[in-house]
Amino acid sequence: EILEHFMLPSAEKLYGDEDFIFQHDLAPAHSAKTTGKWFTDHGITVLNWPANSPDLNPIENLWDIVKRKLRDARPNTLDELKAAIEASWASITPQQCHRLIASMPRRIEAVISAKGFPTKY
Repeated sequence: EILEHFMLPSAEKLYGDEDFIFQHDLAPAHSAKTTGKWFTDHGITVLNWPANSPDLNPIENLWDIVKRKLRDARPNTLDELKAAIEASWASITPQQCHRLIASMPRRIEAVISAKGFPTKY
């Protein structure tokens, strides 16, 4: 449902009729046979991601920024928590996103140098 109702419209908005490669981690819900069949049925290419590989996806860094901004938040209700998360996410600047993207060559080189072992990233 999430792929159908959220990912597809986002991909269509971003890429139109152009081909793209979808990246995800190997969480069980992402690697289930039904999920793989859904991608195949929709003609979506999925990036081959080896098990136990370092997670270089910059979204993980963005979530870390959100978590750090939320450290001092003390929401009392689910609505307050949701509002705090949305405000934290909205405060991330385009420049922060661009810096993360620009860091990808360094990240990849660090993983190669470390032969897949942990890096500072």
